[in-house]
Amino acid sequence: MPILTNEAAGVHVITPTPFDEQGALDFASTARMVERYLAMGASGLTILGVMGEAAKLTGAESRAFVKEVLARVDQRVLVTVGVSSPGFAAMGEFARSVMDMGASGVMIAPPSTLRTDDQIVDYFADAVEAIGADVPWVLQDHPQSTNVVMSPKVIARIIEASPSCVMLKHEDWPGLDKITALKRMETSGELRRVAILIGNGGLFLPHELERGADGAMTGYAYPEMLVGVVRLSKAGQRKQAHDLFDRHLPLVRYETQPGLGLGVRKYVLKRRGIIAHDTLRKPAPKLSAQTIADVEWLIGRIEVGDAHHKDIAA
Repeated sequence: MPILTNEAAGVHVITPTPFDEQGALDFASTARMVERYLAMGASGLTILGVMGEAAKLTGAESRAFVKEVLARVDQRVLVTVGVSSPGFAAMGEFARSVMDMGASGVMIAPPSTLRTDDQIVDYFADAVEAIGADVPWVLQDHPQSTNVVMSPKVIARIIEASPSCVMLKHEDWPGLDKITALKRMETSGELRRVAILIGNGGLFLPHELERGADGAMTGYAYPEMLVGVVRLSKAGQRKQAHDLFDRHLPLVRYETQPGLGLGVRKYVLKRRGIIAHDTLRKPAPKLSAQTIADVEWLIGRIEVGDAHHKDIAA
């Protein structure tokens, strides 16, 4: 399996964990999902994050799912595994296990108990000790879910203290100026180069790319849109990138609703034939009939718009 480095770019799709109607792991859907994502142009896959319902899986299920994804990917793209855990023993054991299976790297988010800058920096030093200093890892910065705010200077301290930190998953919001600050620090030599991939469902993707992000590490029910926006933006086709993004923005926004978003995403993925069921592990919200009607209307707008643009291109 290719190893994650600070040159990572493109779109690393955050994958859901497919379940069958009874809530068991659905490996047939997993295989189909991997193939569809790769066909859509994914540069990598990221599994067992928050949107992968990692906290709802047993340890055995987590390992089985990682093994299945790695087998299906077969070294074609990077695979990053979320290993965040309340304790370092579990984190270290799981990280070593997935790296031995062939994962490209791991991702770590801070726990909500951290309060000071020094506590944050020390936590990640201990995390690196737990997983092993040779394991490439992603620093996840998502204060909306962790309640941990990391300034650019704190991020720089973490990165400088850990040569194995190769990527920042940027999900702060508002955070465009944070990307700008980090890129300026890199240019001035205050910060060594790490890849910056953005999250938050891609809600600000075109602007984040224009601020210097290398790509996206996020999920969306139409990952090919994310791939297209990154490709167009990197090619300097700003208007085309924004036009493509804008066609999808209503559904992107609908997917970012806290608590409801994963249910919406799985519903659309099922609707597109990418997974067989939209089952969420309990506890989880259920989509109301009106919500489903909203989503169907948004799907219709996207598909009509795509067909229209294909006709124009032809």
